[in-house]
Amino acid sequence: MYAVALDNRHFGQHLDLLTEMYRLRRRVFKDRLDWTVSVSGDLELDVYDALNPTYLLVMSAEDNLVGGVRLLPTTGPTMLADTFPVLLGGQPAPRSERVLESSRFCVDTKLASELAENGLNRATFMLFAAMIEGARAANAESIVTVTDTRMERILRRAGWPLERIAPPQRLGQTMALAGYLHASDQALAAMYRNADVEGPILLAPDLIPAAA
Repeated sequence: MYAVALDNRHFGQHLDLLTEMYRLRRRVFKDRLDWTVSVSGDLELDVYDALNPTYLLVMSAEDNLVGGVRLLPTTGPTMLADTFPVLLGGQPAPRSERVLESSRFCVDTKLASELAENGLNRATFMLFAAMIEGARAANAESIVTVTDTRMERILRRAGWPLERIAPPQRLGQTMALAGYLHASDQALAAMYRNADVEGPILLAPDLIPAAA
């Protein structure tokens, strides 16, 4: 497996890959989790996809999409500030060039069947590592995210503990919360170790097939 970061400079070259990512998001967030999300046919997109995000995608050795996550700068609109401000607990939303927001983290569990020693999917660790590498490439120190208490436990087990902004709040059937994930050397080393890789995993977009 490997990972790639796509931004608006690469979207035209990799439309097939982006479409497959939107399909995966539909299967995960609408079909499996039954979240209230915007769908168009078999795709899941929202207003934040129109803000020129960076997508981090994990690919199999056969160039199939295994998982993805979206990164946005916190200097503009974000899900935390504009969709889930209740999770801030009355605190101001992060607004900094040194902080990114991650959202729409998902893994295709049918493709990513290989588990790490602690029971977490290897593709999950690859995506975590890509997030840290992506943050560092953007000169960011931290990633803020909206998640749930289940993912918080997964992150802790993975060696990348979430720093809570406020206590969890019930949103529908989910105990949701917001917090920071810091792009530390220790966290990155733990992700590499758990993913069973020795070093950087993000490839330049021009190194993957245009119709992956």
